[in-house]
Amino acid sequence: MLSVLLAGCMGALAVLLVVVWRVRTDGTWALWWHDNYLERLRDFTSGKSRPMRILQYVQRTAVQGDANSVISAVDSYCANVEWAMNVGDMKGEILDAVVLDVRPRWVLELGTYCGYSTMRIARFLPPGARLVTLEMNHHYAQVAKQILGHAGVDAQVDLLVGTSSALIPQLKKKFDLDKFDLVFIDHWKTSYLPDTKLLEECGLLASGTVLLADNVTCPGAPDYLQYVRNSPRYKSLYFPSQLEYLQVEDGMEKSIFLG
Repeated sequence: MLSVLLAGCMGALAVLLVVVWRVRTDGTWALWWHDNYLERLRDFTSGKSRPMRILQYVQRTAVQGDANSVISAVDSYCANVEWAMNVGDMKGEILDAVVLDVRPRWVLELGTYCGYSTMRIARFLPPGARLVTLEMNHHYAQVAKQILGHAGVDAQVDLLVGTSSALIPQLKKKFDLDKFDLVFIDHWKTSYLPDTKLLEECGLLASGTVLLADNVTCPGAPDYLQYVRNSPRYKSLYFPSQLEYLQVEDGMEKSIFLG
């Protein structure tokens, strides 16, 4: 009887180790585990959403008015407590480098979530520059506003709530702008390509506009990559990296609009 129990325990342990390994190294497993299992379990046991748990951690641990402190707090929480779909620290450095290189006056972000990448961009903007960020989820947007306020970067940010397909055609008139200098794409992967084409149609891209797309490897945006890598209107470069806070291959695609 004891040998049967030991064999059962060893078998269960082996299965658990395989699951842990797959979650840490396989994108499909990782996203399913964190987004469809752990998040729902934590939501149920805590009575709060993941964005609210991140916000409360930021409020407890980060220095108010210090964007770097808030970014570090989110990274610490997501690396050590609970995974979340921010751009993360590794790919965040790629984003930082692009922002510093472009020195944009007008930035568009597609997909705010909790405002992590919004903070990373906003802290490097020159005086007078604006960041417009679009988020379709009202709850995410409310949490992001509080996190951006805690970081002290909210004065440079316009957060609009709604679908990107509905909001993009309104941006030129709403903000009286000619074009965006930088577009950071990090929302629904199936929307990457149609929203890029919509930006073109609405005249919001001009020669030299830089598009930076996250998660082009995991979970992937193959139709978007096919388009920007083969269109004569773009010059593209891939930056290999890892999925936020995990040992899973991912990357970002930087595409310069040529007109």
